[in-house]
Order: sequence, then structure tokens, then C-alpha cells
Amino acid sequence: MRFHRQHSLENYNCTTGKINAESEARIDILYIYTVLVPMMNIHDKLEILADAAKYDASCASSGAPKRSSQGKGGLGATTGVGICHSYTPDGRCISLLKILLTNFCVYDCQYCVNRRSSNVPRARFTVQEVVKLTADFYLRNYIDGLFLSSGIIQSPDYTMEQLVAIARSLRLDHQFRGYIHLKTIPDADPKLIEEAGLYADRLSVNIELPTVASVERLAPEKKMHTIKLAMASIRRKIDEKAEEPKAPKFAPAGQSTQMIVGADQTDDSTILATAETLYSSYKLKRVYYSAFSPIPQSPKGMPAKPPPMMREHRLYQADFLVRSYGFQAKELLSGTGNLALDIDPKLAWALAHREHFPLDLNTADASMIARVPGIGLRNTNRIVQLRRSRKIRYVDLTHLRCSMDKLKPFIVTADYRPLNDTASSEMLRRAMAEQPEQMSLFPALQEGA
Repeated sequence: MRFHRQHSLENYNCTTGKINAESEARIDILYIYTVLVPMMNIHDKLEILADAAKYDASCASSGAPKRSSQGKGGLGATTGVGICHSYTPDGRCISLLKILLTNFCVYDCQYCVNRRSSNVPRARFTVQEVVKLTADFYLRNYIDGLFLSSGIIQSPDYTMEQLVAIARSLRLDHQFRGYIHLKTIPDADPKLIEEAGLYADRLSVNIELPTVASVERLAPEKKMHTIKLAMASIRRKIDEKAEEPKAPKFAPAGQSTQMIVGADQTDDSTILATAETLYSSYKLKRVYYSAFSPIPQSPKGMPAKPPPMMREHRLYQADFLVRSYGFQAKELLSGTGNLALDIDPKLAWALAHREHFPLDLNTADASMIARVPGIGLRNTNRIVQLRRSRKIRYVDLTHLRCSMDKLKPFIVTADYRPLNDTASSEMLRRAMAEQPEQMSLFPALQEGA
């Protein structure tokens, strides 16, 4: 490919990474990528590539094995709870370095801010720069691990090789024992994905959109079939490790994926059904949901406004019910449509199935107790344990700090029965719906007023 060097320095800002609009058609993108971007300093790259990574939600580290450098060589540690913007049981906030290797991309996915046709600042790290940043940030106690993704550069295999090289260097050259999450490239050679699993705690393959039709329309260079093949290959390696304990560790925290909500017309019932299939078919640890964020100069046909953030929240709640409470997606949404925004999915199910309530907590199965609004899995187990020694009373639930306002219409105890157990579901819904509240920037000033 021919370089247009004469337009380089005057038309490309090495600090912002942007191309002047009047010269965009003339300047050679390969020249920018190979010559100009390396001129940027690492701080400018970090600013661009950390910001570019914010659209990826799948960065929790739940399930990573306990591993520490304390008392041995190397550096870093993992914990049993989330690393990405999460809190440990003792209240410590822990985080990871969440960046892209590069936001250059040969794909032109319409929902992506880093698509090929987008005029955003561009940058690219070298393998050595990411390794150094991770080690330096850890030694300064800024992070506990690394979340690394990338746009597709040159080819899927080349990009995946770069990601694997970073994880390999951290583990082998620096004895890094912290958490590593790698986003895999579905079209890459399966051997590269297999090698990635030897160094990463978690692998993820983003499905992005819940239907084949949406992928074909909004991301024509991607193939749903290829994405699922990559998921299947990761599952097989995880299963092989489970069957042969002496085999090398492979992605011990499992695999995850992400779906964008609101980029197309797909409703919540389809999204949840897709998630349920992914959990059962590929043993995913998590499906993450990311509300679509309109981007500058969006292609025609993309939404001009984001979906309500509450929709994303309700999907996470419904997803948790499917993963941990034994609900099926079709129970939470029996037909087409979206989840209710004013009440949570568990309460919505209970109001739609009043035939099961009020439920006697002294005789009901644990699986049904867990379906009572206001009672979680931990308190379900505590109730079952307690009733082995005596009858459950109303005050016991207050001591367990159950959500009393939610559960009162749905339970019976030794000394309590709801007075409004014949009230209509619509009346209960109006009484229990979450009222929207305007957040204040200065609550302390309002309190003192």
C-alpha cells in the first residue's frame, strides 16, 4: 500500500489521534498506524484506549482462583470477588486496568464507536507497553489485574497473537499472579484461543447482539456461527480440565459474553432467551448487558437516544433469577415484550402468579421460598435451617433483614397472615412500584435547607 507522507504531520494530531476532516480522504490509514501513532507518548495512548474500553461491561472477576505472590516470587494477587470496580467483603474497592490494545479496527460494526468509518482519536499500545503499564500500576497499588480487549488489526490471528503475548509475558516473565481477563477474537486460530486460556483467568467472546439477523445487519463482517464456535471451543477445554485435574489450568474463572441492549428492536424476551441458551449450551459464567450509547456521527438507522438505564438493570435482575433462582426466561416474560421498569422481575412474577401466595414459610419448599419477593437465597437457607428447630415467626424475618415491605403480602408465618391477601395484583403493584426520584448533586445542602 502506498504511503501519503506529504499529508502526515500537518493533517494528523499526534496528541489527539484525530485526522483533519478535509484531508481524511487523502491520508493513508496505514501510514498513521505504522508511523504516526508510535510517535504518541504512552500517557496519550492510555487516555484514548482506557476511554475506548469503557463500553465493554464484562469485566468482573468472580470465580478466579485464589492466587497470591505473598511468600513467593512474582507480583500480584487475585481475590474471590470482583476486581473491576467492585468491593471486597471488608469494604475495599479493587479495580483492574481496563484498556484496549488498540482502537484501530478493520470491522465497521455500526453500533461501535471504534468502527472503521468512525473519526475518533486512534492509538495503539505495543505488547511491552501494556506489560509495563500493568506491572507499574500494580506496584503502585492502583490495580489488582488486567482487562484487555482490542480492535481487529491486520487480521484476527495477528490481533490474538498480540493479546496472548501480553498475558504470556506477564505470567512467565514477570510472574504476575493477579487477575487477567482477555477478550478473544472469534475468527482467530483455535490454537491461539487455547493458549490464551493457559494464561488468562477468564476468557470472553462478545456476542454483541442477540439475534443472527441483527448481527448480519449491524455487524456484517461478523458471523454468529463463528462466535458460537469460539464459545464451544472454550467450553470443551474447560470441560477437559474438569475431567482431568492434572491437566494445565485453563481459564479457571470460565468464560463470559456481552450483549448490547437497545441498538436494535430486539425485546427483552428474546434477549433473555438468548442468554438462557448461552448459559446452558456453553456454560457461561456471566452474560453482561450494556445499554447502547449513541455515538457521534452514527450511521443512519441507529437509535438517536439510549434505552432507559433501568432496562439494563432489570435485565441483570432477570438474568440473576435465571442463573441462581431456577427461573426460566419464559416464566419472567411469557410472551414478547420488555420487562417492567417500575417493579423488579421477581415481584412481577409473584404478582402474575398469585395462586402460589401467600406462602407458608413453615411448610413450603426452599425453591418456592426463594421466589418470594424480598427473600434472597441466603435468607432462604437460614429460614430452612431455623424451622428445623422451631416455627418461623414474623419477627424472625425482621431479624434476617428481609425486605419486609415487599414480602408482607406473600407470606404466612406462625403468627402472621396478610390482611390484604385478597387485594388485586394491580392494587399491590401500584402500592409497591418504585417511584422515580431525581438525584441531587448537593444532598448535604438540601438537608441543611
